[in-house]
Amino acid sequence: MFRIAVSLIALLSLLTTAAAQTPPATTAPPTQTAVPAKPVAKKATPKAKPVAKQPVAVESGPCRLGVISVIGERYSVQKFGLTIFESEETEIPIDWGLDDLVFARVKAATGGDPGVRRIAYPKGAFEPFYNPKSRFIPDPNERLPAIVRGITPNGSCARYLVATTYKGELPGTRLMLNGIGTFNQGLGNLIRHSHLFANISINLIDGRSYEEIKRPFVNFGANFAASMRLTEDPLTKLDNSMFPDPPAAASANATLRERTRTLVADRLDRGLPGYLKED
Repeated sequence: MFRIAVSLIALLSLLTTAAAQTPPATTAPPTQTAVPAKPVAKKATPKAKPVAKQPVAVESGPCRLGVISVIGERYSVQKFGLTIFESEETEIPIDWGLDDLVFARVKAATGGDPGVRRIAYPKGAFEPFYNPKSRFIPDPNERLPAIVRGITPNGSCARYLVATTYKGELPGTRLMLNGIGTFNQGLGNLIRHSHLFANISINLIDGRSYEEIKRPFVNFGANFAASMRLTEDPLTKLDNSMFPDPPAAASANATLRERTRTLVADRLDRGLPGYLKED
């Protein structure tokens, strides 16, 4: 009996020791599925603001003087010999900005007066003036006042300054020089000389009555002094090598263009002051 009790005690002791040595079962936490990170949203690049267009300057205020220039479409190339039968004349179309030059010189002469405006006109508007159909009895509709009235129906300017060209006589001869251009004169192919010329007329027209404002003695002193010049005008003298041959070559001649523009500017600067002064 005693042995049985000892055996039971020993068995219970072994079971207790084994239980103490066996680690308790642990429950593993459930594996967490990795959640993909949300893509970082790219910030939209701000669009550049469109550059605001600068407003076009609008002419405002009263128009003191409207400028109309009709000098810059044709260039005359003339050649003179001993007789009229040796004379040649060709008009060449050009685009040298001579009408722009007229407006620029008027603005300069008036100190940039905002009351000076350039007046646009339809092509061919001054054809009746340059090539009138009436020969014996002048037609008023072919004169400058009527043409200016026709292209300025609103009559918004106090006065209009109109620049045109004319046919003028070469001093000391009976040769006629047409408008703006160049001429070559001499004997055969031997003794010849070339010159530039710019026959420009300035006219003032009242913006209300459309009557021409006469100024017969304007710039008389300056013109008389020029006519009494003892030396040749360096602005008009042209080397024979620069004379356009054939005449059609004139339009593409850059030197001829610049020389002509310089001469036109000189003639304008000489003539404008008398027409721009206030009465």
